[in-house]
Amino acid sequence: MCVGLPAKVKKIKNGKALVDATGAVREVSAELVEDLEVGDYVMVHAGAAIAKINGTDEAESESILEEYQ
Repeated sequence: MCVGLPAKVKKIKNGKALVDATGAVREVSAELVEDLEVGDYVMVHAGAAIAKINGTDEAESESILEEYQ
């Protein structure tokens, strides 16, 4: 099973993005997502942003993750 985590983009530089995934801030590859901007929400998997998502998707994902904790 593959698991992706929603994260908010805080900074972008040289093909990398600094993202905040529910308080966990980390650097991931931003090369797979076109037109990525600070403030966008992305799905992160295996150290890479793999898709843009909207704020509603992010809130739903966080709710599901909270249920499993």
